[in-house]
Amino acid sequence: MNKTLLRSVREYKKQSILAPLLVILEVLMEVLIPLEMAKIIDVDFSRIQFTPDLMPSDILGTEILEIDENNKKYFKFIKGPIFSNIVLADEINRTPPKTQAALLEAMQERSVTIAGASHKLDAPFFVLATQNPIEQEGTYPLPEAQLDRFMFNLTVDYPTEAEEIQIVKNTTMDSNVQVNPVLTGADIVEYQNLVRKVPVADNVIQYAVKLVQRTRIQNATPEIKALINWGAGPRASQSLIIGAKAHALFRGKYSPDIEDVIAIAAPILRHRIVPSFNADAEGITSDMIIQKLIKS
Repeated sequence: MNKTLLRSVREYKKQSILAPLLVILEVLMEVLIPLEMAKIIDVDFSRIQFTPDLMPSDILGTEILEIDENNKKYFKFIKGPIFSNIVLADEINRTPPKTQAALLEAMQERSVTIAGASHKLDAPFFVLATQNPIEQEGTYPLPEAQLDRFMFNLTVDYPTEAEEIQIVKNTTMDSNVQVNPVLTGADIVEYQNLVRKVPVADNVIQYAVKLVQRTRIQNATPEIKALINWGAGPRASQSLIIGAKAHALFRGKYSPDIEDVIAIAAPILRHRIVPSFNADAEGITSDMIIQKLIKS
């Protein structure tokens, strides 16, 4: 590893505020976090409330007919809320698949195509989404192809008693807490590039790939095969390595090991594994299946 990269890793470790910023990439989460994240990074933020009548043009933008000073008509593209650095798709499972699919190109290609013209999105670009796991009536489950675009799936459970007491204290008093920017969008892009420069040993890559391979029916053990209908794709292997690199940097290591892969396996794999009917009947969740895979 060259000296420039070593210096960058040390600086990365100092920026402890980055932990929630890099770990919470393309996840399912609460509303307040991405808003405050945008303030900390000093980037643009958009919130899209997904409803049954939301159309793709409401997200991506549309062309309108205008007349210039010479009385000549032309089409002008009006950008939608997707053209932000951080985009929150609130209750994404309340809109039909046609509108959900409008996010696919933006999340994968970092661009939007309208009327045959491609429009690039500014970097950094994050899509964060929330979905309510309790209310299922009138919702549209995300297809596996779109779930795979999300790097992490974080489950936000009820707060503990101590946490809830602190929440009540902070939100029922006459206080005005100001969040000041400590980073810029350019800083985040620089750290993202740094993560990709971190070297990884072949045995760590092999472990990550084998872990993902064992989630697929054709490569699974008889025990796991009975618990899954569908396994994770190659994007899961890529996410495991990228996530392990960032996880290692936060702990002051210059290269990830197998422990870093295991530490982030659950949030990366839980939404990419489809449990079977037998697993659901026995109350076995994706997280339980992942733990079985790690221990096997």
